[in-house]
Amino acid sequence: MTQTTTPSKDVQDMVAQADTGARAPLGIPGRILWFVPLCWSLFQLWYASPLPFIFDFGVLNDTQARSIHLTFAVFLAFTAYPAMKNSPRDRIPVMDWILALAGSFAAAYIFLFYSELASRSGAPTTMDVVVSVVGMVLLLEATRRALGPPLMVVAGVFLLYTFAGPHMPDVIAHKGASLNKAMSHLWLTTEGVFGVALGVSTSFVFLFVLFGAMLERAGAGAYFIKVAFSLLGHMKGGPAKAAVVASGLSGLVSGSSIANVVTTGTFTIPLMKRVGFPGTKAGAVEVAASTNGQLTPPIMGAAAFLMVEYVGISYVEVIKAALLPALISYIALIYIVHLEACKAGMTGLPRRHTPTLLHSLLSFTGTILGICILSAVVYYGIGWTKDVFGAAATPIVMVVLLMAYIALIRVSANHTKDGSIEIDAELTEVPDPGPTIKSGLHFLLPIVVLVWCLTVERFSPGLSAFWATVFMIFILLTQRPLIALMSRSGDIGQQTKNGFVDLAESLVSGARNMIGIGVATAAAGIVVGVVTLTGIGLVMTDFVEFISGGNIILMLIFTAVISLILGMGLPTTANYIVVSTLMAPVIVTLGAQHGLIIPLIAVHLFVFYFGILADDTPPVGLAAFAAAAIAKSDPIRTGIQGFTYDIRTAILPFMFIFNTQLLLMGIDTWWHLFLTVFSSIVAMLIFSAATQGWWLTRNKWWETILLLVLTFSFFRPGFWWDMIYPAKVLSPGVEIAQITQTLDVGQALELRVSGENLEGDIVGKTVRLPFDDDAKTADERLSSMGLMLTENEGTMMVDMVEFGSPAEAAGIDFDWEIKWIIQDAERPMKEWVFVPCLIILAGMAMNQKRRARKEHLSA
Repeated sequence: MTQTTTPSKDVQDMVAQADTGARAPLGIPGRILWFVPLCWSLFQLWYASPLPFIFDFGVLNDTQARSIHLTFAVFLAFTAYPAMKNSPRDRIPVMDWILALAGSFAAAYIFLFYSELASRSGAPTTMDVVVSVVGMVLLLEATRRALGPPLMVVAGVFLLYTFAGPHMPDVIAHKGASLNKAMSHLWLTTEGVFGVALGVSTSFVFLFVLFGAMLERAGAGAYFIKVAFSLLGHMKGGPAKAAVVASGLSGLVSGSSIANVVTTGTFTIPLMKRVGFPGTKAGAVEVAASTNGQLTPPIMGAAAFLMVEYVGISYVEVIKAALLPALISYIALIYIVHLEACKAGMTGLPRRHTPTLLHSLLSFTGTILGICILSAVVYYGIGWTKDVFGAAATPIVMVVLLMAYIALIRVSANHTKDGSIEIDAELTEVPDPGPTIKSGLHFLLPIVVLVWCLTVERFSPGLSAFWATVFMIFILLTQRPLIALMSRSGDIGQQTKNGFVDLAESLVSGARNMIGIGVATAAAGIVVGVVTLTGIGLVMTDFVEFISGGNIILMLIFTAVISLILGMGLPTTANYIVVSTLMAPVIVTLGAQHGLIIPLIAVHLFVFYFGILADDTPPVGLAAFAAAAIAKSDPIRTGIQGFTYDIRTAILPFMFIFNTQLLLMGIDTWWHLFLTVFSSIVAMLIFSAATQGWWLTRNKWWETILLLVLTFSFFRPGFWWDMIYPAKVLSPGVEIAQITQTLDVGQALELRVSGENLEGDIVGKTVRLPFDDDAKTADERLSSMGLMLTENEGTMMVDMVEFGSPAEAAGIDFDWEIKWIIQDAERPMKEWVFVPCLIILAGMAMNQKRRARKEHLSA
């Protein structure tokens, strides 16, 4: 299934340079550059599958797999990416072959000599050090080629810091490290290059990128775009709204902003210009929508998998936390587009025929509800099938899935031409929603498989992606011949051959899309390794506290600025690794010292969001340059306009740091969930109206200010409520036993503690300590927290902290004082703040509507 529109040569080159490598040599080098990525994809499928354990062959541990993964990435970085802009694109110079082979050997060194290295751990030979140095230099060069200079420079600065520690200013000085120690730590262990980040790239990210490449090759990208246009194209500024939805859907399967811009923008930007959007704004809408595609679970530009490892929570929990912010961010962007269309008096594309209300409900609402019902049946139905059928449940579900696939292929055969979904760049009217939606419903099945494996079977992300990819392989091989058979059009033999071609090409393109991510996670591992080797992470706490004066807001702004500056040149994944490694622990630590307990996932999402915003931040944002090339507009102006649209995304991280309900944390009932979702959507919509200077008509200055105050109130109602009803009750530390006894199972004990740290300074912090569910008495509960306490002259002191306990993890030490026990106060729910806010909003709406009516009559 193919898309009929193709981007211009300049844009194609830009994507190739950013994502897949700009070289396309002919002859034997071209075949090598096709065959090596194919082998990489096949290796990753083998590693992720259960087959090595079934056949007891090719079983690799994590370190060996990471080594092979980086070997492929480095080899392809030198062969697929030219050294300079004027380097040849149609051939591979001899020097690049030499560098590719040398870099591959250095990357494969841990795999080739694994047992020998294990036997001399911490005592590297001269050969070990030489290979490590060569590997480090070539990794930096591979990073420069694939991603440009910024990440190479950042990693190089951290390497320099490793050796120049004694000569640094006192605030960041350290004792330094020898070449042997540094190279051994960074290249021959899993603390540096071959650390968690590369492990995530190896285990999870590759398969999700491959899954996305297969969906794209199968025609899902074209299908998503056409469905978005069929549902939204007729509205005011319809093509722009369709661009937002299409980019969001593409973001489900794509981890690249620039690829998302080109995939959807080639089609959407010209149509936006046709209905009245200037080139700058048409490009900016596509940029804002495509960069936000990385906010959309399940892939989130690979960061979701890194968060699993760094935060230590399940993949499902990461998706749950990221879901509501992504949803309201996209709703707000659609609303911004609507306001732009209203300001300019735009219309949408004409429809082929005006449907009746019943037809609209059946084609749009009915389809969406049908998909939701199907998903609910899959999610909730699997449970009872396992209870009833036991081990046979999975084969039964597979049979049902196969039947559903054949049925949906039959439906698709009636609404596609030769098994292809065509997108016409010269579209003059909105396609009919019913037939358009029916033309590719089978593309939803692999996503159903993925979600089912993740949420119902609770497989690891890697294994879930493997089974979803296996199903995609089946679709690629069978959809063309089945559609040809059912529609009785086309040569079944030729279509079968085309299916195998689609499979091979998707395996190659998926691997080439991974080159940049592979070397980026390895290079970012240098930064992580230097942090653990030099201890700069501990220094950063003092440094940031000095810069911010202990003010949480200033500290967050400082972190946001660092993320934006680094993100201008670093891919989102590498930016997230670098900034979260340095800043996440600092924010959590300083927050606790000032009485604010910030969940680690909130901080990681904060860093991630600002890393994404950097993708359209001038002067570097590649996504803005790609969109500007399609829109024939100025790239800097396009980037600035895109950033103004993305301001709505910039306030979200600040809000969910202080109101973690936006991350669906601490929500007890369905009613509470509804209020949270409703208030956050309203807040984002009125913030969009405030920043656009237009709601029902043009805002007056005081209306904009009032809208901003209302935005804050909907996002953080507790700020005002705490002024009327204190949120917390403080009890002296000596009452800890009585209060601990009254806690409900699953409820954590919140304490304010103080004591002397390792530097001899007296510090205080707020901590939450969970206890075991089966602990009944106060002593049992305190013991399960890891606390042994002694009362001394009216104060409660920590006598001992158990190793590996929640108390030790929270940073409590012996001889610290339990100053206060903090409990939630009994008070009316803070959501009552919404009532006066809604009344004020309704008054503003009536005032603006009256003004708009007067303006219309006078015109």
